[in-house]
Amino acid sequence: MGRSAAQLSRPALRAEAAGPGGRSVRRALSDQQKQARRSEILTAAKEVFAAKGYHTTTVAEIAKAAQLSYGSIYWYFDSKDALFHALMESEGQALRGHVTAALATPSGGDAAAPFRAAVQATFEFFESDRAVVKLLFRDSYALGDRFEKHLFGIFEGFIDDIETIVTDAERRGVVAGYPPRLVAVSVAALVGQIAHRRVVTDDGMSAAHVADFVVSLLLNGLLPR
Repeated sequence: MGRSAAQLSRPALRAEAAGPGGRSVRRALSDQQKQARRSEILTAAKEVFAAKGYHTTTVAEIAKAAQLSYGSIYWYFDSKDALFHALMESEGQALRGHVTAALATPSGGDAAAPFRAAVQATFEFFESDRAVVKLLFRDSYALGDRFEKHLFGIFEGFIDDIETIVTDAERRGVVAGYPPRLVAVSVAALVGQIAHRRVVTDDGMSAAHVADFVVSLLLNGLLPR
């Protein structure tokens, strides 16, 4: 993904050794060091993109936030677009990891527990850093096809996880035998829309409370019992 030394100008190569203000920056050599440096850049980019938005953010500002030279960024990312795509991917993986961790919690025999855990974990993730989530999972649609397609792929992975839960629930007779993929898409759409709304509007309810409502709606519907 990163540029080769031949792609960088001589000034940029010289700058690699010095961060902002002439601060000496040790070049990452091992794979572990390179991964750590890449994570540092993504963390800085996350802060700057969230504060300024995609269009007004510059690579120089990200480099300054990461306390690295301008040229250092291009050892790891070819462009601002590539950096933003990597950040989208990182946050998408973080969302799936958060949901997976929630599903690992023992259900105690509660058939609805996996649904509730996945839904609540999704709401918690979206609300943990509203500015970044708004940028990555809502505003990406306004940045053009190249970002919208990537975002679609990220949500497809999220739908895959929900489909696994639905398929297992159908196997155990917990839910009706509808096409699992269609159910998963419907659940993801409902959860996603509510999560997006809660990013910009405080409804005064906790993630657990909203998750209980969503799961009850999914399993019981609107008709009185």
